[in-house]
Amino acid sequence: LAPNGGTPTLGDGTISAEDKARTMIGALDRQQTVADGVATLKWLAASAPGKGAPGAVGFCWGGGMVNALAVAAGPALRAGAAYYGAAPQDVSDATRVKARLMLHYAGLDERINAMGPAWQAALTAAGVRFEAHTYPGVNHAFNNDTNAARYNKAAADLAWGRTVEFFRKYLG
Repeated sequence: LAPNGGTPTLGDGTISAEDKARTMIGALDRQQTVADGVATLKWLAASAPGKGAPGAVGFCWGGGMVNALAVAAGPALRAGAAYYGAAPQDVSDATRVKARLMLHYAGLDERINAMGPAWQAALTAAGVRFEAHTYPGVNHAFNNDTNAARYNKAAADLAWGRTVEFFRKYLG
């Protein structure tokens, strides 16, 4: 949300900061946001060559952005972790992915999970190295500790531990 003033930290008395952020996210131009991510990766490579490898992690909408960024960035992205994120509409674009991916799925999330098999099959066919983990009995947004109805501490801790280890292995 940086191009639009950043993530809101305060509500206005009628709407929470989180709801304001959701509205702002919904108004983003998806193609421009992916292009901004690719530009950021290029800037990092030029500004700090040899200073580390870039990775991306995203949750929900951000998880879908990790998948989209992996397609658009090619070798500029080294690793990405997508939590319950939508697969790209055209899974044949998996041939453009050069990053290693970790995909986290919530067992009860029928909408996102329905996209998983085709995306994973396309990644496999393209020779992309990835890990996919499904957490049984948990809802979409199981890692969001601000949402008591969806948060699942055991699944969140397991997924986060896997993510940290994944980034240490491929970015460390």
